[in-house]
This record gives sequence, structure tokens and C-alpha cells, in this order.
Amino acid sequence: MYVCLCNALTECQVRAAVEEGAGRPRDVYGACGCRAQCGGCTKAILCLIRETQALASGHRTAEA
Repeated sequence: MYVCLCNALTECQVRAAVEEGAGRPRDVYGACGCRAQCGGCTKAILCLIRETQALASGHRTAEA
């Protein structure tokens, strides 16, 4: 699923960036070779960062 339409970033790309160490939206954009455009996806990216980090540390989230 697309998370960022401006940069055509998918949920899988965001999760992969987080698994490689991205901890903030700007880190995700950088890892994917782009930068924020309109900012409409920032909340979704933050949610994915938190969810991916929680899953990696063995904690369940409310969405999972």
C-alpha cells in the first residue's frame, strides 16, 4: 500500500527503512532517497515507525 503519494513510498519500503535504523520520518525519506513534499504522510509514517519498532522489540501494538 502506498503511504506517501508524493514520493511513491510503500508501506514495505517504510518498514524496511525502519528495520535498517530509520527512527524519524526524515530518516525514512533519506533511506528511500527522497524528501518530504506535502507532509500529508508524516502521521502514517510515524505510526509505521512505532509499529515496526514495537514488533521488532517483541511488543504488540493496539493496531497489531
